[in-house]
Amino acid sequence: MKNQQWKLKARPTGMVSRENFDFVEAAAPSINDGEALVEVQYVSLDPAMRGWLNEGKSYVPPVGIGEVMRAIGVGKVVEAPKNDPALKVGDFVVGMTGIQLLSSAPAKAWTKIDPSLMALPRWLGILGMPGMTAYFGLLDIGGPIKAGETLVVSAASGAVGAVVGQIGKIHGMRVVGIAGGGDKCRYIVDELGFDAAIDYKHDDVRAKMREACPQGIDVYFDNVGGEILDLALASLRKKARVVICGAISQYNSPSFVGPKNYMSLLVNRARMEGFVVFDYAPRYAEAAMAIAKWHKEGKLKAREDIVDGIAQFPEALQKLFRGENFGKLVLKL
Repeated sequence: MKNQQWKLKARPTGMVSRENFDFVEAAAPSINDGEALVEVQYVSLDPAMRGWLNEGKSYVPPVGIGEVMRAIGVGKVVEAPKNDPALKVGDFVVGMTGIQLLSSAPAKAWTKIDPSLMALPRWLGILGMPGMTAYFGLLDIGGPIKAGETLVVSAASGAVGAVVGQIGKIHGMRVVGIAGGGDKCRYIVDELGFDAAIDYKHDDVRAKMREACPQGIDVYFDNVGGEILDLALASLRKKARVVICGAISQYNSPSFVGPKNYMSLLVNRARMEGFVVFDYAPRYAEAAMAIAKWHKEGKLKAREDIVDGIAQFPEALQKLFRGENFGKLVLKL
């Protein structure tokens, strides 16, 4: 059994590209006592991956030159741990697989899942890191939320933003989504139940934000940074909360552009806070149970954008930063 892997060759400057990686074939990894070998079927492509390629201080060490590209994946156990009955051949698991066909790790590094409850790609979306990020980002960092408050979400049709908006609606909030293009804006309103949409590609965002939020913004969930963050800061209500989840508009820039309107936080006695979802790992089961229940009840919908083939990894990753994906971006290996 042969393995195929994408390894980091050179750190990107600007947009990540195929030239930053090596696509190699290797022997199947051998496993040590207590480890499981997993045949990876799908991997999650997330904006955070761009940050993992940069040198410097972050919440996790950067991917090393020559190392397999880091990624969360889902797959099937093809060789079980010899001394651990927790996993057996044929079980499906999720974990940090990397972009490769075969991945080995200690049994405790894998989380067993039930594909009969939800399709495998969905365990990388609403039941994966994006779903956990949306749940804790809105309810913990953006809380305490109240029915009737106005929630604005950027990248609202994406993997995190779509879940944030729907959780807001479940809790009785008025939800405004910012997305790129008519199709995405119609989707979040007509399919996901958002109250209004702003098309950042074609609308006057400043004017549309005032129109959609005449009383101002109570919670702004930011996935993009840059100019849109500044516009949202200018529209805050008193005691507003700004949740810093990501800044995808900045990830490929040579230097980050910070907010100019930060004094709005002082004037409105508002709070702006960043967070990393991995800090909530002990509470993932809480979020998964709530999200699965809402999904079963039809209150929370999901959509995946699946790219087929491990060889397509670099171009698939670029889709995130060009705003080309529609839903949770997943690579089928």
